[in-house]
Amino acid sequence: MSIDVDYPALLDLFPQHIAPKRSESASFLIWYLENYYRLDTQEAVDSVCDNRGDKGIDGLFINDNKTITVFQSVISQKPGRTIGDASLREFAGTLTQFKDGPSVEGLIQSAGNAQMASLAKRLDLVNKVSTHTVRGEFVTNMDFDTNGKDFLDITPIISFVGKTDLLSTYISDSRDIPTHAPAKFDIVGYQISEYIVDAGTKAVIAPIKARELIALEGIADQSLFAYNVRGPLGKTQVNKDIVKSIENGSLHKMFPLFHNGITVIAKDISATKETLTATDYYVVNGCQSLTALHSKKGALTDNLRILTKFIQMEPSSDVAKKVTEFSNNQNGVKARDFMANNATQIRIQNEFTRDYDGQYFYEIKRGESLPTGVTIIPNETAGLLLMAFDLKEPWATHRKGQVFDERHADLFGKPTVTADRIVMCQVIAEAVDAALPKINKRLFAQYLLARYFMVYMIRNILENDSLSESVFKSPGEFVRSQKDRAHFRQCLDTIVGDLVIDLNAEVDDYGDAFDYRDKLRDSVWVKDLNKKIVADHLKQVARQRIKSFSEEWG
Repeated sequence: MSIDVDYPALLDLFPQHIAPKRSESASFLIWYLENYYRLDTQEAVDSVCDNRGDKGIDGLFINDNKTITVFQSVISQKPGRTIGDASLREFAGTLTQFKDGPSVEGLIQSAGNAQMASLAKRLDLVNKVSTHTVRGEFVTNMDFDTNGKDFLDITPIISFVGKTDLLSTYISDSRDIPTHAPAKFDIVGYQISEYIVDAGTKAVIAPIKARELIALEGIADQSLFAYNVRGPLGKTQVNKDIVKSIENGSLHKMFPLFHNGITVIAKDISATKETLTATDYYVVNGCQSLTALHSKKGALTDNLRILTKFIQMEPSSDVAKKVTEFSNNQNGVKARDFMANNATQIRIQNEFTRDYDGQYFYEIKRGESLPTGVTIIPNETAGLLLMAFDLKEPWATHRKGQVFDERHADLFGKPTVTADRIVMCQVIAEAVDAALPKINKRLFAQYLLARYFMVYMIRNILENDSLSESVFKSPGEFVRSQKDRAHFRQCLDTIVGDLVIDLNAEVDDYGDAFDYRDKLRDSVWVKDLNKKIVADHLKQVARQRIKSFSEEWG
């Protein structure tokens, strides 16, 4: 999906952020933080402070790699304009206000009640500026001219994100969904029930022939269920029961009595006494039923009708998302299902399609159509890997539900979480999985938290390596190509092999009463064991008894 960043088309990218007391450049910066830094909306809004008295500072963000980023955003209303060195020199002057703690303290005091002062206090910049690296990021819908380029070349503290960068690095957070042809349903002899909300929103309920429902476009390729929180889940007990009732023709006329029905959202709905027509439609509840009906289409009769609720509204609207969530709020629906339409998850999936097509597929919806011959990475697994690798909390990975609940923003809502990073974590996990059988205490090795404990230890080893900055900032350099990925895995196999030897030496001392489940959930025990094993590994490297990761890679 392409975007237009020229004014005024640029404003169409973030209408939800435009407000009377918020500048267009602030709205633009919020959109940028959502789409390029991968922040959730709340954190993006909280990071922006573009108003009077903010000392030339439009936003502040502290990254995981101990970097304080100071933002300045500028919108040009005239296409074709460029940025010279004047604006950039002014921004460089702004950054001098962050040279040390006293400077930041003075900045806060002089800013008074401005948003920047409150944000700087909340981020504790006075103390963090001495332990973090400060950098500036100039964000605009223009490109730089020769003078701008020359200044940037000698000012590495400033990163420039212009029109070319915005266009070339944009990853859409929406799906490429085909438009289905209008569908007509026979309602002769049946009364429909209509509920009107407003001029553009209404609901129509009618008993629709199952034969007509399974003729809808998009069942085979699952595009009909694009906005549903789940795909077909296969032979679940519910689906088996549906199939039984389909196969029993004597139950067809009673089907609406014991079936919950189907919900369809469409842009337009119209009805006569004989026909109901839906345009640009999607099924948001009833995927399991339609899939079961489709699989048994030979057993269907005209007596089998399903109560279908057609809702007229924009399928991609926020209201439609609420309808989808509430209509699926039943037993068997997990927190992960409600994140299937989350912008961050869709953006990551689109990035996988762009960078790893035919190699990896990022699954964000249970039951969605999966490609064959590729490695499937469920987003739940990705979240657990990130919890061990990024958050360094392997002891918490037994609580899967938190990945898509209170920890979702912590895990996925950051600029470092890309397809490259998730693939890197996946490759690390694959190296761990291959080595787990070599752990002497089999029950310990087979316990899932042991996997994430090993991933956590590898994280700590890599961050002490001379290549750590490259690994954490540019994981694509190690895993994007198949050749590099194979070499990365080879290097990991050597490291993991050494770790298993040390882990056996430590864990073997525990007797048969060793409660591995309790220990792997104990953060103190995990940290202590990690510290000892990693320290021993680094000593071996320092004494040149084993090779470091950078030596293996080189």
